[in-house]
Parts: sequence; structure tokens; C-alpha cells
Amino acid sequence: MSTSLPLKTPATLAGTSSKPRTASALAVVADYLRVLHRVNPVLSWAGWAHVALLLVCIALLPFDHRMVTGLPVWVKPAKFVLSDLLYIWTLAWLLADLPAPAQRTVRRISWAVAVSMGVEILCIVVQAGRGTTSHFNGATATDGMIFSLMGLFIMVNTVVIIWAVFLVWQHRLHGSEAYVWGVRLGLALFLVGSVVGGMMVHLNQHTVGAPDGGAGLPGLGWSTRAGDLRIAHFLGLHALQAIPLLGWVLGRRQLQPQRAVLLTWVGAALYTTAVGLLFAQAMHGIPFIRW
Repeated sequence: MSTSLPLKTPATLAGTSSKPRTASALAVVADYLRVLHRVNPVLSWAGWAHVALLLVCIALLPFDHRMVTGLPVWVKPAKFVLSDLLYIWTLAWLLADLPAPAQRTVRRISWAVAVSMGVEILCIVVQAGRGTTSHFNGATATDGMIFSLMGLFIMVNTVVIIWAVFLVWQHRLHGSEAYVWGVRLGLALFLVGSVVGGMMVHLNQHTVGAPDGGAGLPGLGWSTRAGDLRIAHFLGLHALQAIPLLGWVLGRRQLQPQRAVLLTWVGAALYTTAVGLLFAQAMHGIPFIRW
């Protein structure tokens, strides 16, 4: 089906015959968002809800001077809203390339992802409003209940992504062979990032060798004095953008299809190795900046 596909061609990016080829970047983004809404309105609206929340978090930053784990209280919600927004809209775009027989399942996956991410981000925002942490927080019955609720819906999201992985392996997406494999491998590596998140839950913190909080990279908060599993988690989750993009770029170059697919696999292998090394480094309590 993939009604999104025309937008991925150079002609469309340049505009129709009535538009100049020097279409502005904003016009291109607007075209992408319009097509995204047409092919997957559920995840499109979920993404716009995240945009609204992001604006609220940014607006509150100058007025709320409370600190949580060494950062202004609204920094963490803003980061999670932005990450979730990128995830939601990327997933919608990739799954639109599945054929028509798979789109009914795509709608079910979309609803599950929209609800799961909505509950997760609301839990984070509520805890920020209360001036406390959202993750690994069992200080009170309310804190424990919110963290458990968030964990439950993260698990739901993980299950439906496993479903999505099965779907993209069962059906061939529209596009070059390199792009098809980029989507398949990117979704699979996203699950690797989820496993790293599971390790943080198991440890009940993201820092290894020190308590959560303290000295960290500006804006990100990644520990500069101990191991931090969030780095491998971040890289693993954003394989969802990096590996399909790699496959798409390779598929557009003047390469033999087999060579483009091979390079996509090599890129995915190197990416996986980087995630594994960052995970091992964190588990040994070594901060990222010592590497």
C-alpha cells in the first residue's frame, strides 16, 4: 500500500512541477508530516500530542527551579518526550512501507504503541510535577504504583515491537533490498536497546558503581564518574532511525543490490558492536568519557 513512498523520491522532495526545485526545508518537512498523517493518523496524532507536551516542558523550565538527580526537574520529561516523538513518527513512517495485507496489523500495533507511549510519558510528567524521579522510584506507595504502571506499558510496547519485527520479516516492504534489510535490522536492534533498559530495571538504577545523579554530561546527565547504562540504551533504541537510514542511502547509490545489502549488514554489525561495548563498559563501572 505505502502511500508514503512517493515522498521518498527526489522528484517529490523537490516538489511538483508547479513548485520550484529549491523547495524550503520547512516545506519538505510539512509534506512529510502531511503524508505521515494520511498513512498513519493514530501515530501522527500521538506524535502531535508529544509536541504539545514538549512545548509545556520547555515553557516550565525557566520558572521551575527544582532539581531532580542533578538536573532541572523538567529536563528529563523534555528529553523523553522528544525521544518518544522521534520513535513514534519513525515507526509510523517505516510501517507504512508494508504492503496492504499487513496494514490491518499495523493499525493494531499503532494503537498499542500510541497508548503505551502516552501512559509512559504521562507518568514521567506527573512525577516531574511532583518534584521526584519517575524511574526506579519506590519511595512511597504512589511512586511505586506509577513506576510499575510505566513498566507495564513499556513491556506492552516491547511486545508489539516484537510483533512488528515479525511483520517486516514476513512481508516485503516497498523499497530497495538494502532499505528492506535496514528496517528489519533496525527494528531488531531497537529490541536490543530495550533489553539494556530491562537491565536497568533489574539493577533498579541506571548508574553502575555509584548512585544515580551527580556529575554528568551537560543536558544529557550521563554519568562522568561511573558507568551509565543509558548510553547503550540510547544508542540501541535509535538504531530504529540509523540503520533504516543507512539502508535507504545505500539503496539509492549506484551499487549492486547484493553489495548494498552486505554493507547494510556490516553497518548493523558495527552498530551492534558499539552498543555491546558501551554496555560492557557501563557494567564495569567505567564512565563514557574515559573511553
